[in-house]
Amino acid sequence: MPTNEMTGGEALARMLQAFEGGPMFGMGGFQLLPFYDAARRLGLKHYLINDERCGAFAADAYAKVTGRVGLVDATLGPGATNLVTALVESLNAGVPIVAIVGDSHRMHSWKNMTQESRQLDILRPAVKEVLRVEYIERIPELVRRAFAVATSGRPGPVVLDVPEDVCHATYPFDEAEFVVDPIHRAAPALRVRPDATALDTAVDMLKSAHRPLMLCGGGVHISRAAEAVTAFAEATGMPVAHTMSGKGAVACTSALSAGLFGRYDRIANKLIDEADLLFVVGCKLGEIATKRYTIPPKGKTVIHLDIVAEEMGRTLTPALSLWGDARATLDELRAALAGSGMKERLAGWAAEVPKRMAAWRQDVDARLTSEERPINMARLMHELNRNLPADATLVADGGFAAHWGGLLYDTKQPGRGFVPDRGFASIGYGVPGGIGATLGAAHDKLGPVVALTGDGGFNMVMGELETARRLGLAFTVVVVNNAASGYVKALQHLMYGEGAYQSSDLAETNYANVVEAFGCKGIRVERPEDLAPALQAAMAEKGRPTLLDVVVTRDPAKMLPAVDNRTVQVKKGDRVA
Repeated sequence: MPTNEMTGGEALARMLQAFEGGPMFGMGGFQLLPFYDAARRLGLKHYLINDERCGAFAADAYAKVTGRVGLVDATLGPGATNLVTALVESLNAGVPIVAIVGDSHRMHSWKNMTQESRQLDILRPAVKEVLRVEYIERIPELVRRAFAVATSGRPGPVVLDVPEDVCHATYPFDEAEFVVDPIHRAAPALRVRPDATALDTAVDMLKSAHRPLMLCGGGVHISRAAEAVTAFAEATGMPVAHTMSGKGAVACTSALSAGLFGRYDRIANKLIDEADLLFVVGCKLGEIATKRYTIPPKGKTVIHLDIVAEEMGRTLTPALSLWGDARATLDELRAALAGSGMKERLAGWAAEVPKRMAAWRQDVDARLTSEERPINMARLMHELNRNLPADATLVADGGFAAHWGGLLYDTKQPGRGFVPDRGFASIGYGVPGGIGATLGAAHDKLGPVVALTGDGGFNMVMGELETARRLGLAFTVVVVNNAASGYVKALQHLMYGEGAYQSSDLAETNYANVVEAFGCKGIRVERPEDLAPALQAAMAEKGRPTLLDVVVTRDPAKMLPAVDNRTVQVKKGDRVA
């Protein structure tokens, strides 16, 4: 075979090409210049980002939408350390990411090289694995390793650290070295099932349950198992509740959907109280999902299915642990339960779900259709439900936007149509998440993307609208403009009373005017009746992003995601994220 003398940077680019990688987001530096040059010559889809954290957020959203490996790069020092927050999001949320990071020349390391830091010590806790390339010859091997780790087991981010001298060096690679296993282009690369005895026990427990309830987390989407959850639920008649990350495990419009459970819910928490068996699928049962570890109540019988064995027993002791892939396991359980008569036996229990959901909707209709000004958040979510098509993707920024979206947004088909950053719940995800989701939606031929963010989160990352406009991406950014760090202000109101606000107010800003300077379309929405036409106009826009500056209630008592008459209970010492 002929050999190709090439730089380490070109070897990196050729390996990404072999994995059919892209898009990739990054901001270059001297250390990775040979990689950038090769990306240009080879035609890799690489996009300059304005902030490395946003690049990793965009890669995260792209991977969440498509299941494919998200790609990001950064130069040494501040470029590398800027990735940390977003990489922790991907680590906690189980998202496959490969981050290529430049590092100092090994001959000059620890001699006060410019921007040098102990970056691998900083990055290591934020990722599944750190791989350092010490020899140019090992680049193909270690890139294969990075993709394998990122897509196997519970997916997650991997850092590939490339010293300057390795990237700029040359080596006569053999063409055969650039061969990859295509299963590692997307996650999950490999699927496993629990042992046969455990599956038999699960079947027996499910057959004997009278009021079983599925609790689905983000692991359902990591496994690409929404269709399997839906098929299982419909075959057995078992209702399904979900976390924020698990929304779309079944369509929210399904008669079997009990909606969000945990800190905020519609009807799900009461169903959990009444259930005699909880089937937890791909859910870590963390603070928000368990309402600070009070749900489910003690004594409930739980079957816990997860790809990470360490998650089972962390916050409660299940009666049965199933260690395996969600989709493969659910398909096997559904086959084993065929002909059991379970659906007929559970018909009365299942019928409770649409009946209670209808009563809930009737109870909160006044908020959902509110004509008040400034606009009520429930009305905004109601209009998103009315106007977004079934194949739309709603990206939700951390905190405020994710909680309102998790409670009130209705996916109309199974799948990851709702993309919140709940792995780390940092704000600032909305715009870069919209960029990544839009590229992912184009790859999978999905419908429009809407990114829901607060004014605080938008202030952090508004410069990425320049990135979106430069890329010609048409998606909608909805800024919830309450001139405040709304979640914090609402909590201060609950805990300390009216007027007791500290460092939670923002300056009144017309964001529609701001984004026009970026060459984007801006629409100011101050009346609830203008929401629908503004959303329709935004989704019809071509070739550039549109921002809806939605002026919502300034009343801290109405900011938290509660649309019924229940009061959110917060006491001193509580941490609500």
